[in-house]
Amino acid sequence: MESIGGDLSEMRRTPLHERHVERLRELGERKSWSAGEIVVQAGDRAEHFIYVEDGEVEVLDPLTGERRLNATLGATQFMGEMAMISGGAWFLTMRTVRPTHGICVDRHTLLDLMREMPEMSDIVLSVFAARRRRMVEEGDSMLQIVGAEEDRALRAALAFAGRNRLPVRSYPLDSDEARTLAKRSGVPEGEPFALIGEDERLKDPSPATLSRRFGLDMDAELDGLHDVLIVGGGPAGVSAGVYAGAEGLSAVVVEDLTIGGQAGTSSRIENYMGFPTGISGADLCWRGEVQAMKFGTRFAVPRSARSIRKTDEGFCVGLDDGDEICAKAVVVATGVQYRRLPIDRLEEFEGAGIYYAATEVEARFCKDTEVVVIGGGNSAGQAAMFLSRTAGHVHVLVRGSSLADSMSDYLLSRLEREERVTIHFETEMTALHGEEALEAITVRDKAAGEERRIDTRAVFVMVGAAPNTGWLEGHADLDERGFVLTGGAAGAEMSYETSCPGIFAVGDVRAGSVKRVASSVGEGSVVISQVWERVRA
Repeated sequence: MESIGGDLSEMRRTPLHERHVERLRELGERKSWSAGEIVVQAGDRAEHFIYVEDGEVEVLDPLTGERRLNATLGATQFMGEMAMISGGAWFLTMRTVRPTHGICVDRHTLLDLMREMPEMSDIVLSVFAARRRRMVEEGDSMLQIVGAEEDRALRAALAFAGRNRLPVRSYPLDSDEARTLAKRSGVPEGEPFALIGEDERLKDPSPATLSRRFGLDMDAELDGLHDVLIVGGGPAGVSAGVYAGAEGLSAVVVEDLTIGGQAGTSSRIENYMGFPTGISGADLCWRGEVQAMKFGTRFAVPRSARSIRKTDEGFCVGLDDGDEICAKAVVVATGVQYRRLPIDRLEEFEGAGIYYAATEVEARFCKDTEVVVIGGGNSAGQAAMFLSRTAGHVHVLVRGSSLADSMSDYLLSRLEREERVTIHFETEMTALHGEEALEAITVRDKAAGEERRIDTRAVFVMVGAAPNTGWLEGHADLDERGFVLTGGAAGAEMSYETSCPGIFAVGDVRAGSVKRVASSVGEGSVVISQVWERVRA
């Protein structure tokens, strides 16, 4: 019998040790299922960890109702994946093949048990992570989205799902699979839609809807007073979440789009210690998120901070949907965002040709076409190299006459050697062309004083760095560019504390910080010792 998993650790069926199973028996409940019975339903909250003592379980295919994988799960294995840790929802429906008996343990008990038994935690997390990775890579999910590839809403939903590691299957509107799904679910042919399982239709598969439906927004767990609220889920925020949880602090990380922040859009980081072959920013931050959740830190996405007020016990941060979350201390790790270019029709084409991230989702829409990357930093260089694998050609537009001062030497050397990349110095974009989606741009060579047209469906804007600090004004001192002052510059007692005791700032949003992933991770780890002093004072 094969096991359900995506890498060698899972395929070898690393079992729990007998002492782990004994603890499950002590804390859980024995349950039995008859042959052909649904054990878990896609879309339901993953509230129970199930250890299979004997029997056999299979994954259902939402299109056919038959077995999805050439694999089943049996004795000594367990059901679940990362949704069990995050408090999300099942992405697959599972059914017994024959009579099956198992031990059910509720999610919170499992998390306590994992903290009690590190060896068990290592096994469970390795299997859960392998399963989620395979589900994402192979599209094993009851979440199915049908639509035209040029549809802006479809692209937004797929980008959100991809960057948040939500497994999803997508089908072009005119495909046989789309027609089959439409017929089975009663949707008029030719109409875009999203389904969970066979019949639960999502009328608005927006990032907010997907987040609520699959439990990423943490609505039910934001009440009460937390030790620390970390605003921002980039490298600094995730790192702070890891160390806060490890130190026993009650911590929540809120992020307005996807865990990883701007760093999560980097397709390959090669100068981060410990990863000689490189690692994507999204994968690095996802590993950190899993590690933080292991220690009890919670993540809420997509939730944006809009305001902050002082209370007798600490602070309450107002979120974009009107909710508030309160904590004894706040760590600001909101990073920076790429600046929007002052050009006509920019907003009209955002999400339909203008992008601020270069990930697998965006690359899918650029296959064999000409694409444009605007920017001269490492993020722009990494995006150009990544896109050159699938695009017909990549044009890099640089306002200056050199990249020597803004891009790492190893990356610049690669760009210059890559035949499918052309660097245009002293060049800027001056106009956008197209109807419902981007079709071409006009660029101007400032040195020659000439303009020309580039036919392209995708422009990646990666210029400037504007701090996300508007919601802090009046509560913490900022410098003239909007970055948060800390330490001596803010008259604070501790190096990462702001002018308001109890509010800290780390990473790219902090004035004077080194704008590098490794530096942000370091600051996120160190700030928690200062938060500890403040909340335990």
